[in-house]
Amino acid sequence: MRVRSAAIALAAAALLAGCAEERASRAPARPAPELKAGVVELREVDLVYSAEAVIEAVRQSTVAAQIAGRIVDIRFDVGDYVRKGEVIVRIDERAAAQAVAASEAQVREAEAAVQAARTHLERSRQLHAQKFISPAALEKAETEYKQAQARLAALVAGAGSAGVTRGFATIVAPYSGVVSARHVEIGEMAVPGRPLMTGFDPASLRAAANVPLSQIPAIQASGRARVEIPALGRWIEARAITVVPAADPRTHTTRVRLELPHDLRGVFPGAFARAHFTVGRAPRLLVPREAVLRRSELTAVYVLDERGQPRLRQIRLGSAGDERAVEVLAGLKPGERVALEPVKAGMAASG
Repeated sequence: MRVRSAAIALAAAALLAGCAEERASRAPARPAPELKAGVVELREVDLVYSAEAVIEAVRQSTVAAQIAGRIVDIRFDVGDYVRKGEVIVRIDERAAAQAVAASEAQVREAEAAVQAARTHLERSRQLHAQKFISPAALEKAETEYKQAQARLAALVAGAGSAGVTRGFATIVAPYSGVVSARHVEIGEMAVPGRPLMTGFDPASLRAAANVPLSQIPAIQASGRARVEIPALGRWIEARAITVVPAADPRTHTTRVRLELPHDLRGVFPGAFARAHFTVGRAPRLLVPREAVLRRSELTAVYVLDERGQPRLRQIRLGSAGDERAVEVLAGLKPGERVALEPVKAGMAASG
């Protein structure tokens, strides 16, 4: 009886499976979703050596006070654009103005003394010619005249120095740029050497990276590099590459500077970047970057089959590529189509 019951159960299961397959074969095929697609291709790309970098300003400086005095005017703040020669800070110049006035008065006094010494010298020469005074008296008059001239020259120089010092009360921008830091407030006391403002020229930026010495010959031979700014999703072609002729004895690396284009917008000193130095060319299998899906430790793409249905497939990426495509080492073949909208493809595959 048990054997007979088992046979009946197996027959019923087979019948149900057949009915299910028949219904599945009769069910209409799911329409392919409308997805943007890219093609996996094999082509020559630049082989690069990548290194972490930081954006620097070629011209960046901190303006400091050169005289003592109370700060009476601040005309710019952080983020403001300043043109070369514009006044950025003013220091109370009353003490400096009084010093200039005193120096000018001393110059006028010395001019009068020179005029008197000249008149005395001319009179002494006439008297000496008439044998009324001795040669020693004439020499004394000439010496007094020269002393008066020397004193006048010293006082004129002192007056010029006082005028220059007075000019230090008005601080102007040494070049056009953006204020990145303000170190003082109105009413505070400025002393010589105290920082007032820090600024940089946004028209001249560069990226700096530390590179192993073993990579320097290939970098110099190629002379080409690109700078990636991950925060902005931008790739920038370097105008020039400069290798600093010095190495760090601890890390055995050297500093490499990559000059960026002029008037670059949206990039600031201190930003993180990656420097990609071209060291050769070779054929590589590439997949569009926008097709790559990253979830924790999973790196995958949605491959479109012959019916256009997306199928998730894990891949392994390499380091070569450019801003549009990245090298794939395993998981794909040339000519396969991948979805360029992985999130939308995932929703279509799960639906």
